[in-house]
Amino acid sequence: MEKSYNFDTISQYNDFNNHETLHPLVSVIDFSKAEKRTGSKMHFGLYCIFLKDVKCGDLKYGRNYYDYQEGTLVFIAPGQIIDVENKVDFYQPVGHGLIFHPDLIRGTSLANLINDYNFFSYSTSEALHLSEKEKQLVFDCFNKIESELKQSIDKHSKKLIASNIELFLNYCERFYDRQFITRDNENKGIMEKFEEQLNSYFSSDKPNLLGLPSVAYFAGELNLSPNYFGDLIKKETGKSAQEYIQNKIIDTAKNKIFDSTKTINEVAYELGFKYPQHFTRFFKQHVGNTPNEYRILN
Repeated sequence: MEKSYNFDTISQYNDFNNHETLHPLVSVIDFSKAEKRTGSKMHFGLYCIFLKDVKCGDLKYGRNYYDYQEGTLVFIAPGQIIDVENKVDFYQPVGHGLIFHPDLIRGTSLANLINDYNFFSYSTSEALHLSEKEKQLVFDCFNKIESELKQSIDKHSKKLIASNIELFLNYCERFYDRQFITRDNENKGIMEKFEEQLNSYFSSDKPNLLGLPSVAYFAGELNLSPNYFGDLIKKETGKSAQEYIQNKIIDTAKNKIFDSTKTINEVAYELGFKYPQHFTRFFKQHVGNTPNEYRILN
């Protein structure tokens, strides 16, 4: 029978990895202290950031494998499931982790920002690959948090720990920006495929079958998580993925409106709008004229 674990408290995960619980809501883990184990499925009710120090190709998220190499950070949010595939051979866990409960950040500035860190919902081939300098900075952040955990808990503890976690996550945002730049050629390939798929979407019967195209649809076609896909498009074009799609809808609509043999209602349905009046409202918001006015003026 497949092993499965639920980790909803810090103490549960500390016990699993042979660590003393210094604080009930946060822990810094050195996985080399854990016992050897086989693979298992893990359900997390915690925020987890894992730094692996060796190559490891068997960590699975959903149906896909992480792009999980030496010096790689992976981010897990509460409610996510991680599956380590090797269910037979024993292995020694290595690397480090920062684990914190959602209750730790309640009432702090980090609570208002946590959903802005999109990398907590990145998935396959989207892990953060660190340079040696970046990896050392991650260790410095972990050490500062661990040092605070070894102090007696007082009224300042929560604020100081949450502030250090926020600083660490801000560094991770910077590192991801760097990764988007250094993977420029790969990103351009994704952009080309995205543009091809947008064009083919409107030249097929998909608008009739599926309706208006969504960010999630194209992210799925490109085997990317919606948040990673959206961030990539923003970095490459300066526009959100939704804005990019909407611009394509407007460009396609303009071309179709020029065909005087088609009614505006027909154009709306061909684009994937369920109701023609929604198309008219959408078009006017973006162009400044209704479709009929645009046809007359042009």
